[in-house]
Amino acid sequence: MSAAPHALVEFRAVRKIYGTGESEVRALAGVDLIIRDGEFVAIMGPSGSGKSTCMNIIGCLDTPSDGEYLFRGVSVGTLTRDQRALLRRHYLGFVFQGFNLLKRTTALENVELPLIYRGLPRRERHERALAALDAVGLADRAGHTSAELSGGQQQRVAIARAIASEPAVLLADEPTGNLDTQRSSEIMELLVRLNVEQNITIVMVTHEADMAAFANRAVIFRDGLIASDSATKGGGRKNAS
Repeated sequence: MSAAPHALVEFRAVRKIYGTGESEVRALAGVDLIIRDGEFVAIMGPSGSGKSTCMNIIGCLDTPSDGEYLFRGVSVGTLTRDQRALLRRHYLGFVFQGFNLLKRTTALENVELPLIYRGLPRRERHERALAALDAVGLADRAGHTSAELSGGQQQRVAIARAIASEPAVLLADEPTGNLDTQRSSEIMELLVRLNVEQNITIVMVTHEADMAAFANRAVIFRDGLIASDSATKGGGRKNAS
């Protein structure tokens, strides 16, 4: 019998408070959460529910006001700012709704950017960037600029950029928000394939139930707390079979 996957991300009674007095906002009100290696988790909830704050804390873009966030068993709160930056650089990949690509730069150069920050030799980062573009089906568009690519292709480049550094977890914030239905489904199928074939843990914020159905699990936030946490009917890995 195989062992259960290890906890990759763990929240222990995490609270996040913005402001003081009458302007105080409790974005997270004491959240316990475990995300394990290899999962594909959709985080949902209405505006102001705490889902984006949860994502920002996982991505080391924000810190808890109270409680503890552990990444692979290490308390992130004990890390210095530089150490948190290294955690982001080496273990986390980010995909955003707006793609965030450099417009006059080729797909290959966009994908190489995080590898430059990691100090990889030119040949190695070139090879890894090409491999990442191939993984998202865009090896033949490596020399095209963002302006020469469709919205769906731009998001594929953004995903390639995120996986080129071989992150432990891919954080996707509304990755289909700027795409039509067909392109959205294609992006979700790509994320499922990366989750299944490369065992990349994916945490995705979305407000669309049909996109969340591609994940293995849906965590729904309400008023700074987890209202429900359950397996999806679709189940990401099942969709790939």
